[in-house]
Amino acid sequence: MTEAQERIRNFCVIAHVDHGKTTLSDRILETTGTVNARQMRDQMLDNMDLEREKGITIKARAVRMAWTVAGEPYELNLIDTPGHVDFNYEVSRSLAACEGAVLLVDVSQGIEAQTLANAYLAVEQGLEIIPVINKVDLPNVDLDLVREDLRKALGFRDDEILLTSGKSGLGVRELLDAVVARVPAPTGARAAPLRALIFDSHYDQFRGVVAHVRVVDGEVAVGDRIRLFATDKEADLLELGTFAPDPRTRDRLLTGEVGYLATGLKTVQDCRVGDTVTLAIRRALEPLPGYRPAKPMVFAGLYPQSSDDHPALKDALEKLKLNDASLIYEPEVSQALGFGFRCGFLGLLHLEIVQERLDREYGVDIIATAPSVEYRVLTTRGAEVAIDNPAMLPDLTTIEEIREPWMKVTIIVPTQHVGAVMELAQGKRSALAEMTYLDPTRAMLRYEMPLSEVIVDFYDQLKSRSQGYASLDYELEGYRAADVVLLDVLVAGQPVDALSTIVHRERAQHTGRALVSKLRELIPRQQFDVPIQAAIGGKVVARETVKALRKNVIAKCYGGDITRKRKLLEKQKAGKKRMKMVGQVEIPQEAFLAVLRTGEAPS
Repeated sequence: MTEAQERIRNFCVIAHVDHGKTTLSDRILETTGTVNARQMRDQMLDNMDLEREKGITIKARAVRMAWTVAGEPYELNLIDTPGHVDFNYEVSRSLAACEGAVLLVDVSQGIEAQTLANAYLAVEQGLEIIPVINKVDLPNVDLDLVREDLRKALGFRDDEILLTSGKSGLGVRELLDAVVARVPAPTGARAAPLRALIFDSHYDQFRGVVAHVRVVDGEVAVGDRIRLFATDKEADLLELGTFAPDPRTRDRLLTGEVGYLATGLKTVQDCRVGDTVTLAIRRALEPLPGYRPAKPMVFAGLYPQSSDDHPALKDALEKLKLNDASLIYEPEVSQALGFGFRCGFLGLLHLEIVQERLDREYGVDIIATAPSVEYRVLTTRGAEVAIDNPAMLPDLTTIEEIREPWMKVTIIVPTQHVGAVMELAQGKRSALAEMTYLDPTRAMLRYEMPLSEVIVDFYDQLKSRSQGYASLDYELEGYRAADVVLLDVLVAGQPVDALSTIVHRERAQHTGRALVSKLRELIPRQQFDVPIQAAIGGKVVARETVKALRKNVIAKCYGGDITRKRKLLEKQKAGKKRMKMVGQVEIPQEAFLAVLRTGEAPS
């Protein structure tokens, strides 16, 4: 190992959402002098408007800093990570590029669900963990209680725990010294063939695909011809450099360093996150072990509001996938909505963020269908088929069993709200696996629960029933047999595939009633009665009718024989019947948008 390599420290900051991670990163940038006071702004590493508005980190960001300890200069590479459970994939990518992790805990909230999940991820990767209690300058806080939490839950000693304040900068210098002292220098052979891990990427219209890399072995210089293991693509490097936090060009990147490579590749699929970069001439024999790939949990159809925008939506999804490797999509066609894409997301927040980014960054107006989960269908022939779109469910006569995904759900909640949270969970077809008390004021509940129950409104209700104090984390446990049915919506006898949903048999009638009553308000009246039905197979479970627009044909009759009025009414009735036979009901886009945004229909 060279002397320069011994002075490199690669670390990330992991925490539960809203524990002050981004604010602490700002103070680290200030303390190291990486960003001068004139350029400094809040949430320096959050460069998306969405991140600033919502106060969350969505994309991992890397930044290189200089720090001196006992007169010796060190190079620190900080990789910022998101805290929300939906962006756990970004965290796993950051951890794969580091040797150490700063585990941040808010002194006023203590250990929460994502704190534990991220800590276990870091332990799995074999990282050196530095526990830090943040916001210690808040009044009336119990430091001893949080220390006890860290001791009991994660086994840290008191002398390992550091105290900081991201707001005032208290303890930041001590934290940076601890990173130098505790985090090991990167291992790797400078003389070996190049192997660099791509942990993130973005698309630049002038430089093509820009890969964010951590050099594990060897070195890379401007003008080198590189090769990507997964796709066998080759490219001449146009530019390389580091982030400080803005890009700064360099001649070469050495073993252990973190930076970027401008590849000039124009196709987004050619450069995959998790892939290994090597040189075309002096190739490495084995790729680096990749971190676990993203597994989408929630699926929804995305359709352009105007069919003319379909090419624009396809282009936008291609570019967005480069910046968000956890997004997956494939083309699909709906009778009601036309051409669109079936997309997989890590969770509902991820779905919301993707919709917002498509609208803001690419100007595409889209309709999203109701979110669903991936079911496994066991057919009578013994085959297993994955179904993420309710419209693709096979014929009922060919189905032996339908299995739905179940999650291990961890909830940390103040003791006074345990009863309300348990009542909520019981209504979600869940099973309590374990209940423990982290300290006298907080309990940890572990449940097994179907994913379809988690994604609908569980998080919102959890927050409201715990007055905002409960925290949630979940991971896939496996697939179990489920009594679920396909609920179809028929308008004027015609099925509307975009509104079809898979629901548990017990909830089918309630869900059907909610859907048809909402549609009755939204579908404009026609010249004939329009029946709206929710059906399971051939059985209708709920029905509403949009009454016809009717002209008063007997208004001109003043007295006289009743048979004349009857004749006019019968004539009108026959005309309405003829209209109904040939009439087509167009469901307006606003109706789709309103129904799909109600969240009434769990799937």
